[in-house]
Amino acid sequence: MKTLLKFFVICTALAAFLWHDTFYPESLRGARVLVTGASTGIGEQLAYHYARLGAQLIITARRESILQKVVDKCLELGAQQAWYISADMSQSADPERVVKYAVEKMEGLDYLVLNHIGSSPFQMWNQDAEHVRTLMQVNFLSYVQMTSAALPTLEKSGGTIIVVSSMLGKLATPFVAPYTATKFAVNGFFETLQHEFSMRKSNVSISIHILGLIDTDSPIGGHVLHTFCNAFLWLFRGYINATAYPASEAAMHIIRAGTTRQNFSFYPWYIYFVCLFRDWFIYFRDICIQNSFTY
Repeated sequence: MKTLLKFFVICTALAAFLWHDTFYPESLRGARVLVTGASTGIGEQLAYHYARLGAQLIITARRESILQKVVDKCLELGAQQAWYISADMSQSADPERVVKYAVEKMEGLDYLVLNHIGSSPFQMWNQDAEHVRTLMQVNFLSYVQMTSAALPTLEKSGGTIIVVSSMLGKLATPFVAPYTATKFAVNGFFETLQHEFSMRKSNVSISIHILGLIDTDSPIGGHVLHTFCNAFLWLFRGYINATAYPASEAAMHIIRAGTTRQNFSFYPWYIYFVCLFRDWFIYFRDICIQNSFTY
């Protein structure tokens, strides 16, 4: 136990050194930002933080009436300009339409923030392949489409693609197979692009954010993350809070890491060690996961 704790402290110190904060808020004043999934949860909080920092904003989601309220609040908080465009990412034409609108309205783009997700039931997979196909369009293919459409203007601005992902895209658990598949696809695709952009010395950065349990209205994966995190963190009870973290704090973490062009970030911090656990102790990982849930 002492050896494990020493190793844990060393890893934490190393992580703190590697991820030291160089965030400069003024760098976002006037920045041109497109945020998806911005009607509620993390996306809404991202919009408010960017507004407070004086950015120009385009937000998108499906519900127009809610988007209007978010835009009004963004303007009150200090956004230089703010617009919305309603879109359904399950429709193959909408991702490119949103990017085109944003680029025309703001005359360019500095940050593409990919945050939207589709709904999926919390249950054993019921052999519904069509649902997997639809969710893959919303959670993955639309990200690819928006990246493809935005890349020319991001290359002109030396911009950043911010990808909001999940621990469930790193660690397979029961009851969320379709959602987990989409997040594994997102992580794999954008990690590959990071390599390719680096190899061709692109001035566009990709920042991937692996989130744990966040306090939002979306039920997707919430029970899974809560159950597994509590099971995994029993060694560190009293040191780590495995309850849901505020969406506002998660959003600010994403903005800081994205603005400083970090390739990866993990929030809350212990998610990094949960992901390490995935590959280091495979047998115990699977026992821990399977014994954490009741079927």
